[in-house]
This record gives sequence, C-alpha cells and structure tokens, in this order.
Amino acid sequence: MNLKVYYQKIRDVAASIPEPEAVVASLETPDGGRAGVLTEVPRQIAARLVVEGKARLALSEEVVQFRAELERAKQAHEERMSAAQMRITVVSESDLQALRNSSKGQKQSTSETPSRKA
Repeated sequence: MNLKVYYQKIRDVAASIPEPEAVVASLETPDGGRAGVLTEVPRQIAARLVVEGKARLALSEEVVQFRAELERAKQAHEERMSAAQMRITVVSESDLQALRNSSKGQKQSTSETPSRKA
C-alpha cells in the first residue's frame, strides 16, 4: 500500500466535506461491521472511514432523520433527569389543615377589600 496515495485520498475526501462534523453510515465489513448504523464523527475520521470502505457519507434525508432522533433522545433524557430530581414533601394532617386555614384567611381578607373603579 502506497501511504502517500492513501493519505492524499483521505485529504481529498476531507476537503469535500463542508461541515466540521459529518454523519456517516456504516457499511457491512468482513470483520463484523453492521451496515446502516449512523454516527456523527469529525471530518478527518469520516474521510478515513470512507477511504477504508468502512462507511459512506450519509444522505441528506438520513442526516435529517438522525438529528431529529438525537433531539428526541435528548428531550427524553432531560425529562427523565427532571423527573428524577422531583422533590416530594410529606405534610402531616395537622399541618395541612393549618395551611388550608391560612389560605382561606388570605382569600377572605382580599375579597373583603373594596375594589375601586377609575
């Protein structure tokens, strides 16, 4: 294998990738690589995978679907994290009655205040 040609191919493919990060779709390989797995990698790694025949650049539809799926996974993760951080306070029956009575007292005092019309 001519290393100069190999690295020149990598540089050429890397130059053709406009973004600093690229989404690649894996190809089936004899060492057990599964076809169709999408991954976002730096431009240089994407170029190396393409030159070595282990992956191809993902199509624009695949990229849109991949990023939408990542966004859904991120939102689901954030929801799980916020649910895990939920705090619960246990209030005794007497404290609950005291809270209810104090809130009723505040409502009555605000409703007894005459409203002014300009």
